[in-house]
Amino acid sequence: MADNVSLPSLAHAATPNTLVGTAYVNLRRDIIEGKHPPGSRLRVEHLKDDYGVGAGTLREALALLVSDALVTSHGQRGFHVTPISLHDFRDITENRVLLETEALRQSIELGDDDWESRVLAAFHRLGKAEQRLAGDPTAGFEEWERRNREFHRELISACPSRWMHHFLGILYQQAERYRRLTITRRPIARDLHDEHRSIVDATLARDAQAACALLASHIRLTYEAVAHLPPELFSPTPQSGTDT
Repeated sequence: MADNVSLPSLAHAATPNTLVGTAYVNLRRDIIEGKHPPGSRLRVEHLKDDYGVGAGTLREALALLVSDALVTSHGQRGFHVTPISLHDFRDITENRVLLETEALRQSIELGDDDWESRVLAAFHRLGKAEQRLAGDPTAGFEEWERRNREFHRELISACPSRWMHHFLGILYQQAERYRRLTITRRPIARDLHDEHRSIVDATLARDAQAACALLASHIRLTYEAVAHLPPELFSPTPQSGTDT
């Protein structure tokens, strides 16, 4: 098993029990959930009261979100939520396919019995979350997102490349806003549990060609779902302005 292979939910080590870390976590959650829509302006003078912190603390939290590529900062134009676009998600999707299928191929070649057990356990937990997600996609998303991340992490955990895991963690994180939209809005019909089960079956059968093809199709299907979302969800690039 590779060292330090987790797919991180955060791109850096922001500590939630500090003022900056707490503001960062809360802001990030609200951006992912769409409370601050893509392309919208993040005015420090307003948000500092909403999040109960000073302007300096909030700017530090926003700077962390800039490093996550969830927020943009352009001098006097201030901070804005990074827009979402089909072009951007296509780029994320194809790079994830490229790296994650190779990581799965290596895991199938190198994985042992313990790796197989971890994959099965993660799949079982994901299946439970998928059942709850079917009942209430909005309320069930956070658990499903956590279990889905865990499943994909364990699937490729026997890949020995630390850098491959690092870059996949970034790509997985960048896809979260898009993934949430497809899960909560369901723009196309799909059976996530069946998709995951097919990947697991081919993986445990050590059929790398089939497993990688199924994984690639699974990842790309989320792009297809995003492509069926209403166009108004995709925001234009922020216009110039000032912020304090």
